[in-house]
Formats: sequence, structure tokens, C-alpha cells
Amino acid sequence: MILNTEGNTTIITQEKATPIELVKKIEALYPKFKNDNIIVNLSSLDTLTLESVVEFLQVSNSHRKAKHSFVLVTDKIKLDNTPDEIIVVPTLKEAYDIIEMEDMERDLGF
Repeated sequence: MILNTEGNTTIITQEKATPIELVKKIEALYPKFKNDNIIVNLSSLDTLTLESVVEFLQVSNSHRKAKHSFVLVTDKIKLDNTPDEIIVVPTLKEAYDIIEMEDMERDLGF
């Protein structure tokens, strides 16, 4: 797991861990970046299942309740199949766009 912080956004890049192991690592290190927007880059995975994406749902929901963005990046899964409660986009650029839009919504009180 590689952590890279840029401003108020932390990018977590998956190296070799399975999604389940990655979720456990994120939960263990969560206090370190709990006040940042989080992008989890899963692009290095060869395959990804819907069940793997759902593993991130709990940490995503709690982070979003704290008024911060949580975005998964992967092009290995059909986005139409993902739950609406978790944001999944195919590129880092789109992840940054989502965070920017959500920051504006929070500034406006939505």
C-alpha cells in the first residue's frame, strides 16, 4: 500500500494486497488520513469483482458521513453494477473531479 497526500486528498495505491487486506490496512491506518478526501487506486489489479468493491462500503460510508469524499479508481469492473452508495470511477482524473464537485456541494451546504 502506497500513501501519497496532496493537499487535503490522500491517494492510497494498492500494490499486492487483496482488496480485503487493503480494507483492513486502511482501517488500521485510518486516523492518519481521516480528515482528508480519500482516493483508493485499484488500477494495478488484473481483475476485480463486485464483492471486492463492496468490501470498501463500510469504510466509504463512515468516511462520507464525516463529510469527506471516498472514491475508488478502477476500470476492471462494470460501473453500472456497483452499489450507488460507493463511488467508483475509471480514472484518477475523474476521481479528482468527483472530489471537487463534492467539495463544492459541501461548501454550499448540501
